[in-house]
Amino acid sequence: MVQVTASDVIHSWKIPAFGVMQDGVPGRTAALWFRADQEGVYFGQCSEICGQMHAYMPITVKVVSEAAYAQWLERARAGDVQLSAAEIQAADSPAAIEVASND
Repeated sequence: MVQVTASDVIHSWKIPAFGVMQDGVPGRTAALWFRADQEGVYFGQCSEICGQMHAYMPITVKVVSEAAYAQWLERARAGDVQLSAAEIQAADSPAAIEVASND
């Protein structure tokens, strides 16, 4: 299950490969679910014209096996998760990360 909300304007969380789309509305929490039958990385986008940074709101879902998820969860609970290159860079120089806003 995926919970969707927004903090600024209405967004629309969409993953075409799964046939799902859910609006994210400020102040509300919505939920959706899908069944992913194959492992892999799936891409989506915000499908609501939500502001000047709309084109820079990609969505990525990584589907893994239950065993891989259980292993990741165990490591995460122990605080032993490997950060992505972007997260490492942000920790080294927080000013280098630009956050999209819908002003």
